[in-house]
Amino acid sequence: MNNIGVRVADVDVVVIGAGQAGLSSAYHLRRAGLDPDGGFVVLDHAPRAGGAWQFRWPSLTYGKVHGMHALPGMELTGTDPSRPSSEVIGEYFERYEQAFGLRVRRPVDVSAVREGESGRLLVETSQGVWSARALINATGTWDRPFWPRYPGQETFRGRQLHTANYPGPREFAGQRVIVVGGGTSGVQHLMEVAGTAAATTWVTRRAPLFREGPFGEDQGRAAVALVDERVRRGLPPQSVVSVTGLPVTVAVARARADGILDRLPMFDRIIPEGVAWDDGRTVEADVILWATGFRPVIDHLAPLKLREPGGGIRVDGTRAWHDERVHLVGYGPSASTVGANRAGRAAVRVITRLLERRAEPAAAPSVVAAVSD
Repeated sequence: MNNIGVRVADVDVVVIGAGQAGLSSAYHLRRAGLDPDGGFVVLDHAPRAGGAWQFRWPSLTYGKVHGMHALPGMELTGTDPSRPSSEVIGEYFERYEQAFGLRVRRPVDVSAVREGESGRLLVETSQGVWSARALINATGTWDRPFWPRYPGQETFRGRQLHTANYPGPREFAGQRVIVVGGGTSGVQHLMEVAGTAAATTWVTRRAPLFREGPFGEDQGRAAVALVDERVRRGLPPQSVVSVTGLPVTVAVARARADGILDRLPMFDRIIPEGVAWDDGRTVEADVILWATGFRPVIDHLAPLKLREPGGGIRVDGTRAWHDERVHLVGYGPSASTVGANRAGRAAVRVITRLLERRAEPAAAPSVVAAVSD
């Protein structure tokens, strides 16, 4: 975007994203005394409240959701576990935004964050430009599904889908389905699809780690520490689930006993009829469902040159190592609902000190913001 002649709105903090991480951050900004009329703004590209939850498949009911923690200041109570999680959590997020007057602007697409004048950051969007003294990036991962590439992939005669556009189990009635991926989504897809498909096959790169028994605070801290170590070194973050293992619920235990979760090692190539291994084994399929996860949505930060040679953004807590004005919430070790809550509070605490240290005189009337509601 060419900023010449573009009128710019001045705020102290821009929050990008209105999922769990963004709303938690906005809540703590309000508690710190910043006003959504000029102290901070929350920008969200989604059409409505709910973060990534609004895009989850209808068969993922609220009762199947693992580890959903309430946003700070408002509990999520009285929910019907049989309702789709997209509806339950979407409505909850909407009530939360209204209760705390967060005034999320949507839909707004952020294209780039650049260096501005006088130590400020310029946030370029589909709805104008904001100038900020600090930035909280809470964009999550949902908009960047990871599709692995394998030889012969383009020759497959069936359908290939990703978790991001998983339609629910009815779509696979009578079909032979290969599910790729050893995470929570892969397990959930398998257990659902097995009830309608003609056959299912589970393929993962590594043998899945199932976790039985209690998972206490000590284990949780150890798992988060492993993810935190990667982002401190500037490596792309792993999901917390990848180091905690898959919890063995009653449903998972039943699926294991029924053979639904018997796993095969990763195939070597894709053929028109299905997949094949170098040892001569093949599996025919009508659908390959890639439950292969997501990557952080951070390309809009590229102009700030924050990426390390390892491919990730090095962070200390939530603060980008190379720019104290930029905080990543819901990234790496805080990429969970409880982690996002804590990270939002921590980011605001650091940003508040930054704003106090870099206090600047009020802007003259001629510089009044021009981005309208």
